[in-house]
Amino acid sequence: MNERWRTVGALAGALFAVNVVARLVIEFGVDGDQSAAADRVSLGMFLVIGVILAGLAFHWGRDRPVARWGADLAAAVLVALLLTVLVGPLLVGNNPFANGAGTFFAQIWLYLAASGAGTLVGYLVLTALGRDHRSQQLKRYAERGNAKPRRVVRR
Repeated sequence: MNERWRTVGALAGALFAVNVVARLVIEFGVDGDQSAAADRVSLGMFLVIGVILAGLAFHWGRDRPVARWGADLAAAVLVALLLTVLVGPLLVGNNPFANGAGTFFAQIWLYLAASGAGTLVGYLVLTALGRDHRSQQLKRYAERGNAKPRRVVRR
């Protein structure tokens, strides 16, 4: 169980690190009045988060039931979201609520949309290929049913 939480924490840290890198690029690499460039960096951050979660859903979905890896991903995304929204702006010297409640909640919805879309794409690709945990269980069950029955030994 301890290893499971360590994995969730590492994933949350990685997702938060992606956000920190994006914030630092926006803060030091983009001029203050270029909001289009900052929007492109933010879009890139959301795409990277989606790709990371799609890859993990694809990888974890092969050998774990959906309930287990889904709960792990949801916990990691929730922790990373809280860090991103509340701690991330403080790292670059801003207040989390500096741009108003609309921007604050928009960031939450965009983060949830990107993480949900990435996870869904990864799992749908895995399911379409028939490599998910449930499909593999059903395949083994069908193979076991089609095998030759055990021969009864008489004494």
